[in-house]
Amino acid sequence: MPLLDRNGNAGDRWTRSEGAAIGNIPAAIVPWEVLVEALDVQESEQVIGVLIPNNIAFSEVAPFLPRLALIAIAFPAYADGRGFSLARQIRRAGFAGEIRASGPLIADQFAYALSCGFDTIELPEANAARQPVPQWLHAKDSFSATYQRGYGETGRNILDQRRAARPAAAVEAE
Repeated sequence: MPLLDRNGNAGDRWTRSEGAAIGNIPAAIVPWEVLVEALDVQESEQVIGVLIPNNIAFSEVAPFLPRLALIAIAFPAYADGRGFSLARQIRRAGFAGEIRASGPLIADQFAYALSCGFDTIELPEANAARQPVPQWLHAKDSFSATYQRGYGETGRNILDQRRAARPAAAVEAE
């Protein structure tokens, strides 16, 4: 599956393992169901990532954050946005590793995914063929501001920009 980051096509050092037998895989992504077992057999130089469903509670993932280098959040459909909220919670908890969206997202969601804390997006082949990389990069650069606070860069929030543009007397009256 093609992998995108904020600059376009990205190389992928990670290998997916269907079970906990990760052997000599230097960077292994395991399913959520076998994470505990994989962490038990992890070797000293090995890094572990996990593929989690987008409907899992953050409280279930939180204890494992210090031992993970990557968290891939599965998106079953582009219209199912629960993964965005989960990524934001993981990032706000201080996770500094890679957060990856995995599934059929669309280019219009790219800027939002990045602002929620995703580093990369792994797309099914059909989605990547339908919306090539230049379309994703154009969509990312099309958004100059957000409605929500706390996403992405400071000063891009529309509410804060409107408040800054008001005369001082109007702001003091609030």
